[in-house]
Amino acid sequence: MISKLNLPNKITLIRIFLLPLIVVLLISPSKLSSFFAVIIFVLASFTDWLDGHIARSTGQITNLGKVLDPIADKLLIVAALIPIVALGRAPAWIVVILICREFAVSGLRIIAMSQRLTIPASTIGKYKMFAQIIAIILLILNYHILFIDFFILGTIALWIALILSLISGVDYFIKFCYQTDLYME
Repeated sequence: MISKLNLPNKITLIRIFLLPLIVVLLISPSKLSSFFAVIIFVLASFTDWLDGHIARSTGQITNLGKVLDPIADKLLIVAALIPIVALGRAPAWIVVILICREFAVSGLRIIAMSQRLTIPASTIGKYKMFAQIIAIILLILNYHILFIDFFILGTIALWIALILSLISGVDYFIKFCYQTDLYME
């Protein structure tokens, strides 16, 4: 089965297979395990860009990829955020809002796909993802070097991600309602 997958979908699966390693490194916190968790998280985050780039540039966009890629993205973020909360580095209520937004938008996309509609990722959503990645990296590291406190910077990035998450979530709902004529009811 895996041999029948195209390269972008294989890269997406690699991202999913990296998640348990990230979680294991996060639940055994030390400076060294945090450092390795960040390296693997950055690699997994890079595969998000890479699989999309390859799929678009080589015309290998598939229905499986359209479903699997966003799921892998959500799993990556959730797999990192939950241990960060458990380590006391992020407020649980912010993470719950971020995760709920991800499920809500995913649900909308599934409903839209069932109606043969596409709700493309918005620019705000891409900035939200970037802010989440930066926040997660900084909060995993949790270092204090000279005048730089990664925890404070990570918390600021997490707040930015929260704001962008709410804005982009509302944007998805508006686009969905507009495309499905729900705004008329």
